[in-house]
Amino acid sequence: MISLEDKNIFTNKKVVAIIATLCCFLWGSAFPAIKNGYIMFNIDPSDIPSKFVFAGYRFVIAGLVLLVIAQSCGRKLFNISPKNALNLSCLGIIQTTLQYIFFYIGVSNTTGVKGSIMNSTGTFFSVILAHYIYVNDKLSLKKITGCILGFIGVMIVNFSADLLNFSFNFNGEGFLIIAAFVFSVGAIYGKKLTKHMDVMVVTGYSLFIGGLMLTLLGIVLGGRVYHFTKNSSLILIYLALLSSAAFSLWNLLLKYNKVGPVSVFNFLIPIFGSILSAIFL
Repeated sequence: MISLEDKNIFTNKKVVAIIATLCCFLWGSAFPAIKNGYIMFNIDPSDIPSKFVFAGYRFVIAGLVLLVIAQSCGRKLFNISPKNALNLSCLGIIQTTLQYIFFYIGVSNTTGVKGSIMNSTGTFFSVILAHYIYVNDKLSLKKITGCILGFIGVMIVNFSADLLNFSFNFNGEGFLIIAAFVFSVGAIYGKKLTKHMDVMVVTGYSLFIGGLMLTLLGIVLGGRVYHFTKNSSLILIYLALLSSAAFSLWNLLLKYNKVGPVSVFNFLIPIFGSILSAIFL
């Protein structure tokens, strides 16, 4: 992983833009990959518990991949104080378990168009929370304008007749807004932890713990994931690897940069998701 001596790389504006765009591309590619995964694993659209198990497998594998790489790079995985262990568990539950519980239930109770737009509200939450938490990351006219333009862009790329229906379902659109808020809280909490802990270790443990909780919850609720074939396994591995790469790179950017300028790139996720879904679905 990148050491502290490479801080200048991750504070270069062009590098930040490239890495943030790559992360959003990877997260955007998850939408068609997940959809195809449901088909390959024969997971019914209404089977939320099995979706929890599927997501849990994804994040457990993602976390293990990062922890194995961290171990091979000489990072100390087991020399963690009880306080840090508790903090990592909290981060995993917030950023992975809670976020995806609300996300999967919300997606199942709304349309894809509305879901994409509601999920993009996470950028607003990140910028607003950063304004009140960090003295050097206050709201400005440029940030407000950027957020508004980004949100309009997401609406345009997802425009359809469905947008003219102004109904609001708390279990649908409401849960997606909560998921976006939880993601923002988790990102800021993770930024705090990476001040004194290695980014790869923090990301690996949070994904593994959060994924394990999702898996157990899904199994307790009756969820199961079968039909492991070569293609379905490749889809699951791809989802795990993109999570490992995107979350670790994103946490690196947040470690060395202000939350606001990085979070604005989140508006690219539904745009990449729409384009890639049109190609692969």
